[in-house]
Amino acid sequence: MPNLSKNSLFSFLHYWKDSPAAYRKLVIGLLAFTLFNSSDVFLLLKAKEAGLDDTQVIGVYIFYNLIYVLFAFPMGILADKVGLKRIFMIGLMMFATVYFGMSLCTDIYSIAGLFFLYGVYAAATEGISKAWISNISKKEDTATAIGTYAGFQSICTMLASSIAGLIWYRYGAAFTFALTGFVTILVVIYFAGFVKEEK
Repeated sequence: MPNLSKNSLFSFLHYWKDSPAAYRKLVIGLLAFTLFNSSDVFLLLKAKEAGLDDTQVIGVYIFYNLIYVLFAFPMGILADKVGLKRIFMIGLMMFATVYFGMSLCTDIYSIAGLFFLYGVYAAATEGISKAWISNISKKEDTATAIGTYAGFQSICTMLASSIAGLIWYRYGAAFTFALTGFVTILVVIYFAGFVKEEK
């Protein structure tokens, strides 16, 4: 078990150095995705830009959360049957579809459909990523492994929206969403070729 006797704000860096190679490969992919997974606010801004009024914007976001709740449990069951990696990658493909779609859509029906897919994406990735980390970590290090990932994820999440905001300001919404979709496809290729699901 890694020596974490010195508990500090950045003690998770010690675990990263001593963690298994499989863990690092998985987390690198997760963090690369997180770095381009900006706040949901950008999706809502795009919906507003496409012509939805405030009530409709709130409505599609409530709809997304409802889909997430409805699909989270079935996705977990499916992942146990066909594999966490497969379901997670399907979720990423849905995310890419949403972002490519958001770069083009201009009506409420298209946006509602994309928010439906966005809810399914969330159900297919949120809990499953942590379950995957648990599966490849030593039993005695599970909480440390997830905590280390959460520490790095927080940093990347903070940077993600700043990066998206700068790209949006410089090149516009369509380019921002298309770029995020493209990077997500690269992350899927990384998972397919370099990350194994170990149980």
